[in-house]
Amino acid sequence: QVQLTESGGGLVQAGGSLRLSCEASGRTFAAMGWFRQAPGKEREFVAGISWSGASTGVADSVKGRFTISKNNAKTTAYLQMNRLKPEDTAVYYCADRSPSEYYTTYYTAGDYGNWGQGTQVTVSS
Repeated sequence: QVQLTESGGGLVQAGGSLRLSCEASGRTFAAMGWFRQAPGKEREFVAGISWSGASTGVADSVKGRFTISKNNAKTTAYLQMNRLKPEDTAVYYCADRSPSEYYTTYYTAGDYGNWGQGTQVTVSS
C-alpha cells in the first residue's frame, strides 16, 4: 500500500490561508482527493483532482476559496485554502485512487481506496 503523507495543517485566523500537501510515496498514476471531518459530523468531500491533473472539482462550500493542484511529477497533491472561515475547522484527509481514469475526478469517499492519517486545520474567529 502506498503511503500518503499529509502536511501543512495548523491554526490560522479567519480570513487567513493555509496550504496542505499530500505526498504519495512512489505512485504517480492516481486520482487524488481531499476530504474533511469536523467533530460530530460525517466526512465530506472538499476537492479532487484527476490522475492527469487536468480535471479538478471542489465542493460548493469551498468554491472560490480552495484550489487543488498537483506537482509536475504527479506524486504530490496540494490544497490551497484561502479566506478561511471557522466552519472550515476539521481534520483534513488526503486520499488516492489507483487505478483511475486519466481525466476523471472522483467525488465520494467510496471512490478512494487509500487514505492518509489526517491533518488538523483550526480556524479561529
